[in-house]
Amino acid sequence: MGSGQFDKAAILSHDLSGTEAYSPGFSITVDELKALAAAFADSNSAMQNGFTVGGEKFVAIRADDRSLYGKKGKEGIVVVKAKSCVMIAHHPETVQTPSAATVVENLVDYINKY
Repeated sequence: MGSGQFDKAAILSHDLSGTEAYSPGFSITVDELKALAAAFADSNSAMQNGFTVGGEKFVAIRADDRSLYGKKGKEGIVVVKAKSCVMIAHHPETVQTPSAATVVENLVDYINKY
């Protein structure tokens, strides 16, 4: 959150079974966690159907076994798996998804070193 790139963020358990920490007002349901796990498992489905986080539906613009990026209008969401957790960050319309993604991806790279 300190980067100024995001307005909401959360840290999820590595197996996507729960939320470890989150910014105020940013809640992710159990069904959304299950859907994120399915999106990581089947990136083609994620690309075709998108995914929902915090009650908002996002169109997937990237989906693989490490990262999910989604857009809803000009705002977006970045979800990246680390060895020990899953980082998720929502960016407002004033931030470009590639800029936001770089921050999250670099954070996960740092976490994965230790």
